[in-house]
Amino acid sequence: MSDAEVKKLQSLIDNATNIVFFGGAGVSTESGIKDFRSKDGLYKLESKYGVPYETILSHTYYRYHTDTFFEFYREFMIVTTAKPNPAHLYLAELEKKKNLTIITQNIDGLHQKAGSKRVLELHGSIERNYCERCGKFYSLSDILQQSGTPRCTDCGAVIKPDVVLYEEPLNGETIDSAIRAMQKADLLIIAGTSLAVYPAAAFIDYYNGTDIVVINKTHVPVRRNITLEINDPVGEIFSKLK
Repeated sequence: MSDAEVKKLQSLIDNATNIVFFGGAGVSTESGIKDFRSKDGLYKLESKYGVPYETILSHTYYRYHTDTFFEFYREFMIVTTAKPNPAHLYLAELEKKKNLTIITQNIDGLHQKAGSKRVLELHGSIERNYCERCGKFYSLSDILQQSGTPRCTDCGAVIKPDVVLYEEPLNGETIDSAIRAMQKADLLIIAGTSLAVYPAAAFIDYYNGTDIVVINKTHVPVRRNITLEINDPVGEIFSKLK
């Protein structure tokens, strides 16, 4: 990244009133969490289960191979050592100065751990878990206290993580909130995502503003005019902002 790129990004943020930060897996890679589709991503690893890892994250696989799903989920989706990186920390501070809404495809809860309040989690969170039969809530720590497939201590049914698997719909209230935030924004920052997952990637179509910033280690084909594109890690860039 050049000093000119950082200066322009800073200027766009300073002059904006309503900002939407639309983030993907690349926002959390600097916290030690693998992304999915990069050359070193989770989906590029050789599967231990005879099917691609992407298949395991489907509702069908979860329903018919629940024990294997949770073996995979515990190993790859729950990263207890992950801590907020400079991207998360910067956004938490920016929220104190600007009308900022974070729309994230991540399920790691790191934005909230950094201190952000206005976070819309399109794909849910590992921090929330519910019994499929009685609806009892369980925290991540509750899940980690069990082994194998977690079971409700009240009724014995499976406890499902509140994460959106392939084949499952997004939460309606979250969709509505994300659309409203996009429509009100005058600056959209797209970061750490290849925009390959739908319907999440379609939310940028609701943005009515003129300035769009894309921050990703590789080029992202966006069907809109881009004000600024920086191909570097998100946290590395945000660590240079004020």
